[in-house]
Amino acid sequence: MALRHKESDCIPFDLGSTGITGIHKLAYQNLLFYLGIKKAEIQIFDTITQLAMVDKKLLQRLEVATRGVHPLNPSNWSLEIQESDRYKYFRDEYGVEWSMPKEGGLYYDMTENPLKSATIEDIEGYSWPNPRDPARVAGLKEEIEKLSDWAIVLTGPGEGLFERSLWMRGFERFYIDLIRDPPLANSLLAQLTDFRIKFWELLLDEIGDLVHVVVEADDLATQNSLMISPEIYRRYLKPQHKRVFSFIKEKAPHVYIFLHSCGAIYDLIPDLIEVGVDILNPVQVSAAKMDTKKLKKEFGDVLTFWGGGIDTQEVLPKGTPDEVKEEVKRRIDDLAPGGGFIFAAVHNIQADVPPENIIAMWEALQESGNY
Repeated sequence: MALRHKESDCIPFDLGSTGITGIHKLAYQNLLFYLGIKKAEIQIFDTITQLAMVDKKLLQRLEVATRGVHPLNPSNWSLEIQESDRYKYFRDEYGVEWSMPKEGGLYYDMTENPLKSATIEDIEGYSWPNPRDPARVAGLKEEIEKLSDWAIVLTGPGEGLFERSLWMRGFERFYIDLIRDPPLANSLLAQLTDFRIKFWELLLDEIGDLVHVVVEADDLATQNSLMISPEIYRRYLKPQHKRVFSFIKEKAPHVYIFLHSCGAIYDLIPDLIEVGVDILNPVQVSAAKMDTKKLKKEFGDVLTFWGGGIDTQEVLPKGTPDEVKEEVKRRIDDLAPGGGFIFAAVHNIQADVPPENIIAMWEALQESGNY
């Protein structure tokens, strides 16, 4: 009902169904201890961001309305974490290297870009991962069939076209490509678009009839502005986003397309709606132009806001429980009327968030989240 912009009995709550609505392993560990829940081992859901796999008992205790389903690794790649004197590191299936300090490290950071010196010929001849590898969907149908009581959220092939281009070339290099070498930039984006379409074809053929929401992610903004101008977005990325989202809708017309983009994304929202986005995440309330009341008034009849429930930069980690509750109630007042709102924190709950504040967030949702 929320996705259809209708008011149900309560606002749905998401925690952990995606790699952008999760909780860091340290915050999760502290939360379990606070609640008196014993767990021998915490599974890591996302290696780079060190997110915990949220236990089904906690999901039920917190009345989480969603369940995430995630494609598996291809048959020719597996996570192999190596160590040097100071770092743990690995290469992802695309060849990007990630490293994390062994002492005090909270996340893996990008340390090597495999196409930083590539030509168009190198890009076209690159050994891309196999998007149609059947290993990616092994057992997913059976997994989903056990989750019929919840909304099923299917994660796609990770980061989006713009992000992966930056990761493959390096940020500075790809920004230069967009201005000085359009053919190379277009070649890379086209290769990545083809990959995503083939990936979604595999997933939706196998389990598309069982899922409600599909997740795409492509960070396009910073705290204060877009990362590229609207003109550059419309020239390079908008046609490719349209290709991907149109394909998804053609294969599975019933699903809702969830797009994650951090930051001050306001100026691109009409374009995102035009290319088929149904759901905007994370609704970064601390970023420029991302006022929740204004967003709801201008786009709430078309977009569902998934996130925006509480600021995760200042209020959730540093506020008092009372300040947390006040913030939650304010965001609910702005975003909930008329449906079209899934409550989640703005992006992942980070390592420094005290468990008292997580519970205060949840309690405020219970107090103010009924229609």
